[in-house]
Amino acid sequence: MAQLPALFVSHGSPMLAITDSPARRFLLELGKTLPRPKAILVASAHWESLGGPAVSLAPQPETIHDFGGFPPALFAIQYPAKGAPEVAAQAADLLEQAGFATKRSMQRGLDHGAWVPLRLMYPDADIPVTQVSVLRGATPAVHAKMGEALAPLREDGVLIMGSGSLTHNLYEFRGQDIDAPVPAWVSDFGTWMMNMLRDNQREALLDYRRQAPHAERNHPTEEHLLPLYVAMGVAGNTSKVERLHSSFEYGILAMDVYAFS
Repeated sequence: MAQLPALFVSHGSPMLAITDSPARRFLLELGKTLPRPKAILVASAHWESLGGPAVSLAPQPETIHDFGGFPPALFAIQYPAKGAPEVAAQAADLLEQAGFATKRSMQRGLDHGAWVPLRLMYPDADIPVTQVSVLRGATPAVHAKMGEALAPLREDGVLIMGSGSLTHNLYEFRGQDIDAPVPAWVSDFGTWMMNMLRDNQREALLDYRRQAPHAERNHPTEEHLLPLYVAMGVAGNTSKVERLHSSFEYGILAMDVYAFS
């Protein structure tokens, strides 16, 4: 089987599921370009846990509509993929072997950080999916360690995907159009991240909060960037990084997609 990359996908607004944009069009084609995975493990910004990671062993995860104020068409969407409880159990064991106090959930469904991009990438919902949480208050380095622990799953045909957003300050949303101009504080951060990832500047990336321009303005809270570090950790210290897509939505959301191989 061809080697699957670890992915970081920016899922932006839930409206990505139903609104045309360059990022949506890219994700509609992305699944076709990848080796077909046996299962998918998503580290989503929308599942946070305290003290240690959690994994979902749900055999038939429900589609969670974890948002409000959007059109009824968005709430009507279902993503009926089967769960991947065996993969989830392996993930929990690997995390525990790496020293993480790991929780197992029997009923956790798929939040929109998982199903919005997966519905575009794999619209037939015919690949089993499970989720792992990010850790509230934990550092990028801890999340990279999570990725390193999960890396053996990739050798078994599991696609490991971090789903967040390269920039994510919704306090700056003022009702602007999807193609609104991009302010420098957004684009400068995205360019810095691209350069550091391309040059494998791991220490700078782990210290992005102090070193990247406008880091706190782009991420008032960190949960939407932490999935990137999980994907980075899966591929290890010598990973090759490729930016597969770059665009912006509403001026404030950088929709970058990265592959770590």
